[in-house]
Amino acid sequence: MNAIHRRNFIQCASAALAAGTIMETKKAFSSEDAGFKTKLKKAVELGMLPGKMPLPDRLKLAVELGFQGIEAGTMDDPKQVEDLKSAADSAGIEIHSIMNGIHWSHPFSSDNPVDIEKGMKGMETSLRNAKALGATTVLLVPGVVTAKVRYADAYTRSQTHIRKLLPLAQELGIVIGVENVWNNFLLSPLEFAHYVDEFNSPFLKAYFDVGNIVKYGFPQDWIRTLGPRIIKVHIKGYKNVNNGWQWTNVRDDSIDWPEVRRAFEEIGYNSYMTAELGGGDRAYLADLSQRMDLIIAGK
Repeated sequence: MNAIHRRNFIQCASAALAAGTIMETKKAFSSEDAGFKTKLKKAVELGMLPGKMPLPDRLKLAVELGFQGIEAGTMDDPKQVEDLKSAADSAGIEIHSIMNGIHWSHPFSSDNPVDIEKGMKGMETSLRNAKALGATTVLLVPGVVTAKVRYADAYTRSQTHIRKLLPLAQELGIVIGVENVWNNFLLSPLEFAHYVDEFNSPFLKAYFDVGNIVKYGFPQDWIRTLGPRIIKVHIKGYKNVNNGWQWTNVRDDSIDWPEVRRAFEEIGYNSYMTAELGGGDRAYLADLSQRMDLIIAGK
């Protein structure tokens, strides 16, 4: 029992210390002190919060650790949507975005009508989820290039099907954010910008992932090229280790975060920066919150 008590004490003390460090970091490294006019907000994926905790407690924990928003996945069950809305309202945290759940399994680049039907239904559900939860964005991987799906086909097919969703997005007031991922598609910032511009719609924007782009180029370059097309942002770490690449926590990577922060300032980005990493306990999330504070402050 003594060992258990010691372990619990150490865990609680570590969490308290991390939380205290977060408050000190906020005081020492605010955006205003760093001379930034833009204010980035911190968010985490819902699945990163401790899964064994009841949903209301998970969201309260996120608030306690300084997170202002949550990104959730698509929910087919209306009861799930209601429960999440109730828990978020009680905790005082915003569900700012929905990540569409089936864009990999049923991509809009497919030539299979079944994939398209399921993909459209999934996006319609995601858009309605977003409306019910007060979110402003639905994340969509627009298409996937494979040995059997040509790049040109992925381009035209994805645009064709996304255009069919824009009337619903406009009706609900939700922006579809197409994300840069490892899908062999939209591999340059100029092409990504052109792809978005061709929709000519305020309801189709870019959902930019800082970590994903390190494989193809420099995040700060992409940010400056995409500019106001960026509606939301994901962050994760990525670095070269022993002549190979691996995912890491943010700031344990090869990303020039101060330059990334300056790029967001230059384009006037004032919205969420959502961590997309592995989940963890209170101490892990407290440390992540502190790391995000430092990024926001340009450190």
